Amino acid sequence: MWIKRIEIVSVLIMVCLGIAVMYGSYRWQSDTDRLRAKLTDGQRTIKPQFYDPKEIEGLPAPIQRFFKTVLKDGQAIVTAVKLSQQGHFNMNENKAKWSPFTATQLVVTQRPGFDWDARIQMAPGVNAFVHDTYLLGEGSLHASLLGLFTVAKMHGAPENNQGELLRFFAEATWYPTALLPSQGVRWEAIHDTSARATLTDGATTVSLVFQFNAEGTIATCRAEARYRDKLTAMPWVGRFWEYSVRKGMLIPLEGEVGWEYPEGTRLYFKGRTTDIHYEFAS
Repeated sequence: MWIKRIEIVSVLIMVCLGIAVMYGSYRWQSDTDRLRAKLTDGQRTIKPQFYDPKEIEGLPAPIQRFFKTVLKDGQAIVTAVKLSQQGHFNMNENKAKWSPFTATQLVVTQRPGFDWDARIQMAPGVNAFVHDTYLLGEGSLHASLLGLFTVAKMHGAPENNQGELLRFFAEATWYPTALLPSQGVRWEAIHDTSARATLTDGATTVSLVFQFNAEGTIATCRAEARYRDKLTAMPWVGRFWEYSVRKGMLIPLEGEVGWEYPEGTRLYFKGRTTDIHYEFAS
């Protein structure tokens, strides 16, 4: 008789866990929908609507070469991007402990913003839900176990704003029209294969050094200092490869990101873009 009761209790526990998981996923999706509605509502009209090669005349040679490589004449200016990713994420600061993830992301280019909504597998059947967001000039990070139990939450501090705007800037390799001078980016050459780009949004200004490869595309980017937390700012680097043409633009499909320590780079993200869709000013 007691064995039967244990079986019934076990079934009830599993049913309750299943309901909790479904509720957590539903609640998290509601938050995603709310954030993305705010992103869309905050969009600004973009001008010009098309890329004119005359815009890059006078820019240093490596920057001209980059735009001539990744954009075609008359390319429509990107206003929004929806993409899907998969890859591995290392959530351990002291050693390599990679966990698989899947994510979707919505990006708007004016006013700059994005929401990255990820599921990182912590154990079989157990996911950490993560929102990494830059919205109307404010950066935020929210991580939750099963979408129910918050394990990390940061919002709106200057270091969050700087870090998330840097992410938007680095990921402009996926939407390269956002790197044009007409979209607010200031460029200066460093040498024949690299240049510094600067972007201001509201009270936040960020700079990245882009390194170009022999083909003219972006191979790496580097920020001298990005905040990991309220007290610690470190060099932050990204690498991009497997370029492919999407809607007339040459973009990377794979990349990795990490922190630069004196002893070398410690990666925390390795990902691939599996699907990407654009909206244009035209």
